[in-house]
Amino acid sequence: MMTQDVWEVIWLSLQVTTVSVAIGMLVGIPTGTLLGLYSFRGKRLIVALIYTCMGLPPVLVGVVVYLLLSRYGPLGALGLLFTPEAMIIAQVILVTPILAGLTMSAVQAKERTYWETAKSLGASPMQMMITIVREARGGIWSGVAAAYGRAISEVGAVMLVGGNIEHHTRVMTTAIILETRTGNFTAGLQLGLVLLAISFLFNSFLMAGVLNQMRSRRR
Repeated sequence: MMTQDVWEVIWLSLQVTTVSVAIGMLVGIPTGTLLGLYSFRGKRLIVALIYTCMGLPPVLVGVVVYLLLSRYGPLGALGLLFTPEAMIIAQVILVTPILAGLTMSAVQAKERTYWETAKSLGASPMQMMITIVREARGGIWSGVAAAYGRAISEVGAVMLVGGNIEHHTRVMTTAIILETRTGNFTAGLQLGLVLLAISFLFNSFLMAGVLNQMRSRRR
């Protein structure tokens, strides 16, 4: 039976992960869409940077955010270190390149097929963009699922910038490490199963939504 402390850890994990992915979507999906549809000077460099950042070591991100938010860092006056907000900042940095890169790939896969068709039908550039994004939504939602999985399972960055403080910044992944280090393997495994269950439910929800949209369009 789960205690109040366990529910508190689970709830904070969901809050931090959901806010991080939502912010990442607001930045990553429009960026990936523009990169997938248009060519411009410097695009190759931006794409290379995005693909590089998709594999950023979480500990490196944690160190950078820690230095920025520390007392003597450029953002130290904000007092965000060892808070949920600092954990969100670190996770946004991790998930935004994933969302941008996978959105770009999904849009590029549909761009050649639908761009000329929409153009021949007299669609405006905005209408063409919306049409292609709608057709590429399956790939975009796959990116959201990958980003959510990356965020909710993150441990290195959130440990550094959050500090794993009880009743304040302790999330499921850091709680699993703590329980394992103290020899409480049962509690660690239980939290791990909860983590897997949440990821499974989230991915199932996304897949159901995509399938329903595809069926509606076929009808």
